Amino acid sequence: MNLTSIQLDRAIGTVLASAAGDALGAQYEFGPALSDLVTPAFGRGVFGHAPHEWTDDTSMAIPILDTLARGGRIDDADSREEIVDRWIGWSQTAKDVGAQTRSVLMRVSTPVAEDDVRDAARTVHENAGRSGGNGALMRTGPLALGYLDRPATELADAARAVSELTHWEADSASACILWCGAIRHAILTGELDVRGQLTLLPAADAARWGDLIDEALAPGAHPRDFMESNGWVVRAFQGALAAVVGAASLTDAVERAVRGGGDTDTVAAIAGSLAGAVWGGSAVPVEWKRELHGWPEYTAKDLERQAKLAVTASPTGR
Repeated sequence: MNLTSIQLDRAIGTVLASAAGDALGAQYEFGPALSDLVTPAFGRGVFGHAPHEWTDDTSMAIPILDTLARGGRIDDADSREEIVDRWIGWSQTAKDVGAQTRSVLMRVSTPVAEDDVRDAARTVHENAGRSGGNGALMRTGPLALGYLDRPATELADAARAVSELTHWEADSASACILWCGAIRHAILTGELDVRGQLTLLPAADAARWGDLIDEALAPGAHPRDFMESNGWVVRAFQGALAAVVGAASLTDAVERAVRGGGDTDTVAAIAGSLAGAVWGGSAVPVEWKRELHGWPEYTAKDLERQAKLAVTASPTGR
């Protein structure tokens, strides 16, 4: 797709700011909310990630990004099976894998067949009675890069399909659809508009999510307001949205997300993906990017390269 330089910068920002938020929040994970007087800093993560190293949030997003970068079609079962296969390989040595995701991946044998993956996700959901963790939303940002020149409804279908690979609950799919739609809109227009994506949901779901969005958009709302149970996709969504809407800059958005406490790396990764789409990769501080790294031995430059490839692949290649 032929993007303007500003649009391309926003697309790159979606990936870079998410990874940076993930790494920034790693050492504060499971901790309390922070005062606005505290400036979050990069440090060793709770699960042993090095300073400036991203965690599972970004690691799970990278196979999606890489698939788009090589011109793969996310709406193709073969591509989704390849993504799951890479998740399985990554999970075998990862410092941390979300409980919901690990439960599903452990049930999937190789070679990967999507029907088996979906059966595993459904089974885990039925056994637990729920599967609404934030583990699908945290990785969803790169999806939008493959659908900038295609109808938003196709992006919604892809977001639902990828969410359901590990998280069967409808809330997870709805959150991913809304977030991907907002990222796509921001990259193309520079506007932050999450409410405008409600048309991508069924009417009943749209009404409920409209109320949830309004709570996050309320004047003075802060990620701290949604800290309780922010491992749940709904609260993570609201916390990330409050972080971005109340921010004056990309840096402010990511730092607000971290100050929210709780699942800080994930909420900051989610917030970063949308903040990057609004403010662009050029707004990510150089000192954040300089040492940013993680699985699979990528750096910020690798993320930038893959993001560029993802949006410049031919439409027929996606």
